[in-house]
Amino acid sequence: MQIRLNPMRRDDRLCLQLAGDVLTVNGEEYDFGPLPEGATLPRAAVDCPWLVSDVTRQDGRICLTLILPHGVNAPPETLFPQPVLVVADGPVELPPHDVRPPLPEEIAHAED
Repeated sequence: MQIRLNPMRRDDRLCLQLAGDVLTVNGEEYDFGPLPEGATLPRAAVDCPWLVSDVTRQDGRICLTLILPHGVNAPPETLFPQPVLVVADGPVELPPHDVRPPLPEEIAHAED
């Protein structure tokens, strides 16, 4: 599965799990197994608030784009994410939601 990510400032989180052609998005399963090679499933046909594209199957691989929520202090890899190629079942690793800002004592120590 190839997942493109569309960063969006949001406080909620995205959790993905893959099992074959079934993508679980925040606990909700979406089975793309019936989608044949070369076909397109319109975005409007999938009741998933995280999906922002049509779903296609190209070269045997499901391709789609999801919203990637991020915090105020999101790192560059979250703000400008690379597509995620998922080749094994299990949890899908995503860029971090946010990084905490340095604490005042950490800034003072770094200046010493």
